[in-house]
This record gives sequence, C-alpha cells and structure tokens, in this order.
Amino acid sequence: MSIASKQVDKQANKAPDKVKVSGVILVDKPKGMTSQQVVSKVKYLFKSPFHDSKKAGHTGTLDPMATGLLPICLGEATKFSHYQLDADKSYQATILLGSQTDTGDADGQIVTQASIPEFDEASLATIAQQFLGAQQQIPPMYSALKKDGKKLYEYARAGIEVDRPPRDITIKAINLQMIDDTQINLTVTCTKGTYVRVLAEDIAKQLGTLGHLTALRRTRVGNFSIDDAIALSLLEEHGLEERQSWLLPIDACIDIDAELTLTEEQCARVHMGQRLNVFDELTGKLKDYVARMVSDQLSKNSSVDINDDASTHSKANIGLDAPQLLEHEIPIDIRLLNEQGEFLGLGSVSLNGRLQPKKLIQR
Repeated sequence: MSIASKQVDKQANKAPDKVKVSGVILVDKPKGMTSQQVVSKVKYLFKSPFHDSKKAGHTGTLDPMATGLLPICLGEATKFSHYQLDADKSYQATILLGSQTDTGDADGQIVTQASIPEFDEASLATIAQQFLGAQQQIPPMYSALKKDGKKLYEYARAGIEVDRPPRDITIKAINLQMIDDTQINLTVTCTKGTYVRVLAEDIAKQLGTLGHLTALRRTRVGNFSIDDAIALSLLEEHGLEERQSWLLPIDACIDIDAELTLTEEQCARVHMGQRLNVFDELTGKLKDYVARMVSDQLSKNSSVDINDDASTHSKANIGLDAPQLLEHEIPIDIRLLNEQGEFLGLGSVSLNGRLQPKKLIQR
C-alpha cells in the first residue's frame, strides 16, 4: 500500500471532532460540595461521545457550607466569566450569636463564647445602617487567598496566623431581622471580595457579643438570579438534550449592550487579529456609549497610558491637541456581531475609530 493510501485510510478511520459545549448554566449549589466539585459534576453531565465539555469554570467560589447560585461557564463562555467574577453578589444568611468559630461558620470549631445582650428590630436597623457603604475588610484566615504562594487556610490549619492587608469592599444593601433571642437573619448585596462570614462576626461585635454563620445562600450574581437556577440533582435526572436546553448563550456573562456589526471582510480581518478603522460606523448610540464610558474612566483615573506612535498617528489624522488626543485613544469594550446577528466576541474601540479585536469565540 502506498504512503498516500495509508494517509487516506488514516483520515477515514479518524474519529470525528466532538462538538464543544459552550454556554452558561445556572446551578443551585447543594450544601456540602465545593464549587469545584459542582463544576466537575456539570462537566460530566454535559459530556457524551459526541460532545466535549472539558473546558469549564465557575464565576465565584461558594464555601462548602453555602448553597445557592453558582453560574458555571462551559467552552467558549469561559472567556467572559470575569464579568461575573467582578459583579455584585447578594446573599441570605443566618447568624448565631454567642459563639465564634475558627472558620467563621458552622463547619468550624467553637473557639470563644460570650453572653448575648438583649436586642430588638430597632437596634438591628441602627447597626445595619452602620455597615452600609464603602469600607475595608480583613479577609479570614480560612480562605483560599494566597500568602507567599501558600493558601491562607493551609497556614490556619497549621495554627499559624499571618498578616492580611484589608481589602476595599462596598455594602450596597443590608437588612437585619431578628429570628429569636440568639439568631439574626442577614440579607446583603455587596461587591466582589466581600466575606459574609467576616461581616457576620463584625455585626455580632457591634451587638456586644460574638457570632458565626449557620447558613449562607447566594441569591444573585450580577443580573443572574437564583430563581433561574436549576438544582444539581434535577440536572442529573434529565438527558443531555434537556440539559442543553438550560444553557444560556455564550455571551450571557457580558453586561455590555453596545454592539457593532461587521461585514464579512471585517470579520475575516478581526479573526486574523487585525485592527480596523470603524470611524464612519461609530455613530449614534454606539458613539454616545463609548464617549460616556471614556468619561467614566477619566473620572476614575487621573491618567491613561497611550502608545506614542498611536498618539502621533491620531494627531495627524484627527487634528486633536494632547488632552483631547488622550480622551480619543481610550479603548472601550463592545460586542461584535456578524451580518447574520451572531455574536463574534468582544472588541475594544476608541473615539478615533480604532477597533482592536479582544476576545473572539470559535464556532
């Protein structure tokens, strides 16, 4: 048999490429499982002889004791998971007063106890107001944050406490309700990086006692709600076709409305990594959006780094002085679509019309 014939036979016997499963599934995480265990289970449930679900990840860890909303990205959707990692999150929790554990929740060992003063709804409302707004929080020792390449909980298990720099957080909404003389119901919406366990301990201290969490449930991540999540047990009960029907689109994590439709030629160019000049298409709502985002960035940052060559090029072509040039060079993320209305990915566009492909999906 000739070499050419052997190659033909090899191609004929080659297994067909599997279809990559891509999208976002909202799972109601059960108690007792780690977030990574839930991801592994979902990957298995979306796997088949014809489907590849190897690439997957969640958008923010929940403690094993916690339940609730865990958005999981599969395939190409993982490229955009950071939009939900950075999103605000809402929780419902139960604080048990009178004792503190080493982990800050019921999974830990009680290390200190204290008497519980009398309190009522009025005193809880006053305390809740004190926690509203921007503040700093010291992360707990029992967390996955790293110090010198080692996770904090590894130090904690060895009985070692290390310094943890405080982190900026914002409590955007908070409500405290009395359950009984020893328990409080906490409802909170907060920015990323907030530890509800630490918040619960701080609330107990404000009451003049100690406390720890006995229940924690995440109810919202960005625009995702627990009402739209599916229980992991229910996902197991259905077949692959039904499971796929619960998948949200690849771009479900992206909270950007601004979009630009590209021609077939432009699509080919951006997929090769080429920049485009879309100044003529940068009109109406899209231009207003980019200008508004640029203004927001300038208000948050005193300066923005730009490329000297780009500055020279822009000045020659647009005729702007240095302060205006800086403003017109700032890139803003937008959605990119093809002429059939299909999502291509994200690009960064500036007011001078320069479009740079950023994160594109493979179909």
